[in-house]
Amino acid sequence: MQLVPCNFMTRLTAILGIVAILSATTFAQTAAQAPPDAPKPQAQQFDLKDYSKPYSHFPNPIKPYMPHAVSAPNLSNTQRISQLLQNGKLMLSLDDAIALALENNLDIAIARYNLNIADTDILRAKSGQSTRGVNTGVVQGTPGGGNGGIGATSTGGGAGGTSTGAGGAGAGTSGIVLSTSGVGAAVPSFDPFFTSSVTWDHARSLSPSAFSNPVTNQNTTTTDFSYNQGFAPGTSLSVGFNNSRGTTDATFSKFNPSLQSNFRATVTQPLLQGFGLLPNTRFIRIAKNNREISDVAFTLQVITTVNQIQDIYWDLVNAYENVKVQEESVRLAEKTLADNQKQVEIGTLAPIEVVRARSVVATNQQSLIVARTNLELQQLLMKNALSRTLVDPTLAEAEVIPTSTMALPEKEPVVPIQDLVSDGLSHRAELAESRIDLTNREITNKSARNALLPALNVSAYYGGSGLGGIQNPGNTCPPGTTPSDTSFCTPAGTFPPTGYGSTLSQLVDSTAPDKGVALSLTIPIRNRSAQADQVRAELEFRQAQMRLQQLENQVRIEVRNAQFAVTQNRAAVESAQAAVALAHESLDAEQKKYSLGASTTTLVLQAQRDMAQAQSNQVLAMANYQKSRVELDRSIGLTLDHNGILMDDAQRGEVSKMPHVPYVTPRTDVQAQPAQPQQ
Repeated sequence: MQLVPCNFMTRLTAILGIVAILSATTFAQTAAQAPPDAPKPQAQQFDLKDYSKPYSHFPNPIKPYMPHAVSAPNLSNTQRISQLLQNGKLMLSLDDAIALALENNLDIAIARYNLNIADTDILRAKSGQSTRGVNTGVVQGTPGGGNGGIGATSTGGGAGGTSTGAGGAGAGTSGIVLSTSGVGAAVPSFDPFFTSSVTWDHARSLSPSAFSNPVTNQNTTTTDFSYNQGFAPGTSLSVGFNNSRGTTDATFSKFNPSLQSNFRATVTQPLLQGFGLLPNTRFIRIAKNNREISDVAFTLQVITTVNQIQDIYWDLVNAYENVKVQEESVRLAEKTLADNQKQVEIGTLAPIEVVRARSVVATNQQSLIVARTNLELQQLLMKNALSRTLVDPTLAEAEVIPTSTMALPEKEPVVPIQDLVSDGLSHRAELAESRIDLTNREITNKSARNALLPALNVSAYYGGSGLGGIQNPGNTCPPGTTPSDTSFCTPAGTFPPTGYGSTLSQLVDSTAPDKGVALSLTIPIRNRSAQADQVRAELEFRQAQMRLQQLENQVRIEVRNAQFAVTQNRAAVESAQAAVALAHESLDAEQKKYSLGASTTTLVLQAQRDMAQAQSNQVLAMANYQKSRVELDRSIGLTLDHNGILMDDAQRGEVSKMPHVPYVTPRTDVQAQPAQPQQ
């Protein structure tokens, strides 16, 4: 019986050991299957916060004094690119290209920050400070697509800018500078300021008077508080509250220690310059208008980039089709060379014809090399435009295969030109920016007129003071004496002890009040600075009105020109199609005649060249036609609507609804699986 407990403990230990071994083995297998350092997918959505709202003191009272954390930019590509990679090739439709541009294009990504930057101006203006301005330009740092050539930009490529300015900040809305922005009377601070100070002071002074101590020691503790705040009508409130406690060995001091308190509340209201809501809230109104301009400017950025992506895509399709044309041209030339060599061998053809055929083959091979290198360049431009980085070797080496082709509608939709012009005037982002800018200039004009007035301020104040402490023992008459017996003494109990609470009550019980009303008038004698600012603001306002009219005229011309281009390019496509049909029939006829001995090698080669040239012209004409349709959508401001693009997706950098470009069909010679929406 004594062995039972031992056996039980032995078995229990063995079971626990087996369980521990199995658990360790299972953990090791799990760790091997899912390594802890496996990279996690990064979120691609842009952090679009509302920076116009400040941190609150509640529930964290120190939150307003802590910095905002702005996450570093995500420089990795979205998963959509990986979904489109198939066997080392990027199978790309036009809809996919636009979706990738909305998610990855760096021009859009750079401009996206302007939305948050504009919010910070609203937050700053709400405090009563002047705005710092926003960038309203279009970023054009992506080469290709008719954007000034490779590596060039049509209008300054700085961050958020369109023309001259530090960092490409741009010259102003529609190219017109508002140099008088912020002109007007000083705006009071709408953010309250609380100030306090504590001072400890020890002073030792010598006195030349025979009626005071030769040497006086004084210790003073001072605690001061002040509160200042401005309000929208221009009213400002200032409250000061001061306290001091002092000890001294001076004989003639009434109290020792002594307590002193005083306060004053002052309300000041401008009556001329700086009076009213408009001059004092102008920065807030301008900042909110600038936020609307930033929204419109970002819309213009998306439109510009989408147009550029479509142009690059059609250039890619053009290059892709041209390679096929040149390959067919080389094949036909090589076949003709082989036929000529056989006829020379049997003596039915002069050797010079072989030399002529070889020359044509070499020429066609050169054209093929040019076409292939141009295709590689267009593929590189497309990948650069649709990605944030080309570090991934799989993407860098991948061929881009366009899976969409051009579709020519049977009939062009007939829309009256006046309707197109009306659409352009209603939807063009440039005009919306200019109209909002005019509103800002009008606010500046009114503020500049107000600044012409003299400064007349009325203020009212109320305050009080209190004094307390303990009667100075050094100034108290000795027992049994009176002030007549001992000069300069005060009978004991003359000043009852007064605490700090009683001292404070004197501030408001009219013991020692301090109240009054004041008027302050300042008249600039010549007022030249205000006159210059006012007339400059008015001139810039009129200049902006002229610029708006110029933009409207420009839109009218662009719409008409775009419609003319669509009509002309459609005619060019139909002409090119007829030319291809003619060239094909001519080549077939020459080959038949040549087989019967009724034609020459020279004529056959000429027909082949004509055929290749006609096919190249047709491909180019189709590309130009599609680009003209893209330009027509841009000129009437309906690029986003016609392509099914959501601005919310563009702002987030995450596409939830796939774009859909009209008049585009899938290629029949390319098989590709559509990209799946991101989860």
